Amino acid sequence: MSPFIGNREYFASIPCIPFEGKTSRNPLSFKFYDKNKKILGKTLEQHLRFAVCYWHSFCGGGRDPFGDDTRVFPWETYPDAVDNAKGKLDAAFEFITKLGVPYYCFHDRDIAPAGNTVAESERNLKTLVGLAKERQKATGVQLLWGTANLFSHPRYMNGAATNPDFRVVTHAAAQVRAAIDATIELGGQNYVFWGGREGYTMLLNTDMKRELENMGQFLRLARDYARSCGFKGAFLIEPKPMEPSKHQYDVDAATVIGFLRAQGLEKDFKLNIEANHATLAGHSFAHDLQVAADAGLLGSVDANRGDPQNGWDTDQFPTDIYQTTEAMMVILQSGGLTTGGLNFDAKVRRNSTDPEDLFLAHIGGIDAFARGLEIAVKLIEESPIIAMRKSRYGSFEQGDGLKFSRGEFKLEQLANLAGSNEDLPSVSGKQELIENIINQYL
Repeated sequence: MSPFIGNREYFASIPCIPFEGKTSRNPLSFKFYDKNKKILGKTLEQHLRFAVCYWHSFCGGGRDPFGDDTRVFPWETYPDAVDNAKGKLDAAFEFITKLGVPYYCFHDRDIAPAGNTVAESERNLKTLVGLAKERQKATGVQLLWGTANLFSHPRYMNGAATNPDFRVVTHAAAQVRAAIDATIELGGQNYVFWGGREGYTMLLNTDMKRELENMGQFLRLARDYARSCGFKGAFLIEPKPMEPSKHQYDVDAATVIGFLRAQGLEKDFKLNIEANHATLAGHSFAHDLQVAADAGLLGSVDANRGDPQNGWDTDQFPTDIYQTTEAMMVILQSGGLTTGGLNFDAKVRRNSTDPEDLFLAHIGGIDAFARGLEIAVKLIEESPIIAMRKSRYGSFEQGDGLKFSRGEFKLEQLANLAGSNEDLPSVSGKQELIENIINQYL
């Protein structure tokens, strides 16, 4: 992939990032991600399907609740917001092509500024989508998924699809319609819903049943519209327990799956699992991946991590090899990523202010998942872990255990077998051995 350079080179000091192997001392190189290396009949690029997120990478200047931006973007130099968005688009494609990953993701308001009216907002988005389409054609970079920002504007302070004011729901519909149109125009492989404010802050003033029904109705309308326009991809719901809402309706993977089934949406919708959101829900990243995979609803992944010493969504780049290995074991055993990918929904730290820091952060995350993939393959193919897990449930593969699994017992028949199963021996789960085996492969 040749680097894209627009009217101005924004990362002039950064070359295309090469693969140089783990002995390299060049920080601007991949140590483990050789995108053309084949494993299990697919290249690393095909397995991992990396994407750069537009919002953190090109919109987030380091602002936090206690301080202003620490990074000044060189493309934000024009008096007109649309001109700034055009410069940002060129910077994004320069970065993505120099990094050498195949996909990107965006919210509507990341790529194009909101206007003073619905019509002006839609014109801005169409303008930038037209330019993005040209950049995609010139570079080969593709859109993994698009979405609408239904949480930043003050009108969404009480939610979007779940808002108690119907007039706000109409604004949400306008944004989603335009974002779906943009995603289709750019060949996006998925469309994501993140209910950042679809929840409540006080139960006593909330009709939860109505809000959940309204959300289901809204999602059905969005699905039907997209399908009528020819969209063939997956719709994705991204779980998160809280923040910004006190209690969000998409708390975790299991909750979302229950909601989708209750609303009859499970045939069109899958889950976009984010590591930091899973840990905020009190789970591990691998846990929510497994829950989604077991339901046949694992769609895509937002690759990041949280800080265990913070109680909020820190969106750090994933560098924990143990975590990426566990994640890739689940993903591989579920059949791999199909239309989904590994989107770096992560941001450089507030005090990381050099342009190269954005490259270094992505390089670290990419290498961590590449290494995790290779270790996961070896653990699945060479280690005894998979066989140990299967053996642990061996009593359900034969005799009365197999009959139980097949539904051939009544409760009283099952209970009557207890008398012949007195004096049960303790059977170790061998957790320490499994942990030691994983460390051996790491």
